[in-house]
Amino acid sequence: MEWAFDGEVIEWRGPAPYYFVGMPVADSAELKEAARSLIYWGQVPVLVTLGATEFRTALFPRDGRYLLPLKDAVREAEGIGEGDVVSVRLRPGRPGD
Repeated sequence: MEWAFDGEVIEWRGPAPYYFVGMPVADSAELKEAARSLIYWGQVPVLVTLGATEFRTALFPRDGRYLLPLKDAVREAEGIGEGDVVSVRLRPGRPGD
């Protein structure tokens, strides 16, 4: 299964700034059910395509939806900043799936 959605890049200020894109609530619930066997500590491993960049990461649960972390290398490669709306495609799976 694959999910595609648009979302705004947000900054989560903690000890160090992190950037995320929130997955819609309905898609998050669907993904949680579909990826049940992959979930560890609430996180879901995924393969993500954002623009021309493909990368692996894990989605974090937060407030009833999943957040997609955006590494600096991905943001720089795609010219993405806080407040930008980006199109994301992802599918659950561990490396080698």
